[in-house]
Amino acid sequence: MPHRPWTLVGQHASVRFSVTADCEPGLLPRLLQPFAKRDLTPDVFECRRSGETLRVDIAMHAMPAEMVHLVEGNLAQTVGVRSVTRQTEITGVVRRQAA
Repeated sequence: MPHRPWTLVGQHASVRFSVTADCEPGLLPRLLQPFAKRDLTPDVFECRRSGETLRVDIAMHAMPAEMVHLVEGNLAQTVGVRSVTRQTEITGVVRRQAA
């Protein structure tokens, strides 16, 4: 029996990204771009400043599961970002990908 990978196509995830970044002009719109270019609108966008550091929480209650790692990667590559952490809960049944 050939190995077929598991897939999350069609599943949705409740996800919260926590971003730590340098406090600089233009950062907040740059953090929204990975969502906008995939036609996604976050449910939560919260920002807190502590000195020269920003902590930004971005959450979606039903993000397509196959996009979670793409958005996370884009956030991590954003100029000024120091770190990105993610909390994810995937609902539904995971199934085998069609051959």
